[in-house]
Amino acid sequence: MILLLGGSGYIGQAFARALERRGGAFRVLSRRDADYTRFGVLLELLRRDRLEFLINAAGFTGKPNVDACEQAKADTLAGNTLLPQTIAQACAVAGTPWGHVSSGCIYSGAKIVANGQTRVEKDLTKPELQALVRERREVIHGFTELDPPNFSFRDLPCSFYSGTKALGEEALDGVGQCYIWRLRIPFDEWDHPRNYLSKLLNYAKVYDNVNSISRRADFVEACLRLWELRAPFGTYNITNPGFITTRQVVAMIESRLKPRRRFEFWASDEEFYRVAARTPRSNCVLDTTKLASAGVAIRPVEEALDDALSRWQAAVRPG
Repeated sequence: MILLLGGSGYIGQAFARALERRGGAFRVLSRRDADYTRFGVLLELLRRDRLEFLINAAGFTGKPNVDACEQAKADTLAGNTLLPQTIAQACAVAGTPWGHVSSGCIYSGAKIVANGQTRVEKDLTKPELQALVRERREVIHGFTELDPPNFSFRDLPCSFYSGTKALGEEALDGVGQCYIWRLRIPFDEWDHPRNYLSKLLNYAKVYDNVNSISRRADFVEACLRLWELRAPFGTYNITNPGFITTRQVVAMIESRLKPRRRFEFWASDEEFYRVAARTPRSNCVLDTTKLASAGVAIRPVEEALDDALSRWQAAVRPG
């Protein structure tokens, strides 16, 4: 049997649907059923049920966005650092393999490869880098799983959310049989407050940057395939290959959905952070070569976005 933690959350619900489609035995465990944040409780459960695999989709992201984590630091630390550490130790003692939903938000920027040299650029909004995004995309490379986080407590500035996610990964290093699955900016065809496309449709102004992003169902399927293939344990960047700018996404939304609104963009980073954000945001490109090398195929970002928009299901909102 597979045990799913955090099954009521945005990503956890997608795991539950994917596991149900597979038809195997699985159980969604809520903290009302058992307080799995406590080592002894979780270890007893693991030993009793003799699980095949455990999935941790629980964590603390803040609502409506990571700014809320700055005001709830204890909860953020507990959900993103202490909980995965507790699960790792319990699973190691019980001999239970497991997977942890982490985040690519522990990086900022991308690697620029040109003239035989590689340099890291943390801010892709610089005019000269925007020109590369438009005209020489091939020189922009993503961070691999071997690159140390550069948007963390050890490489400031960062948001408190990103800092705790990076610490969470550190806590898992070398402990038991574990996959670390890095998610980035989830989206799909279902209108939802956590959906990147929904956010863009509802923002008063849009923040333009360059990012790798993850279609929710593609992410979940890739995570499960790693386990089903018995791929080597370790960290995997799981995004739809490639990268995309916010302006490209907005253009696709306008073409497919034809919303009754005119999109406006923040004039600059300075305006965005002065008016709309309280903490730094991660914008980054991730490399998915390791995922592909493990035998897990995932469609390119433009294809995944176009498919989601072609199937768009708007939510029925009260009032």
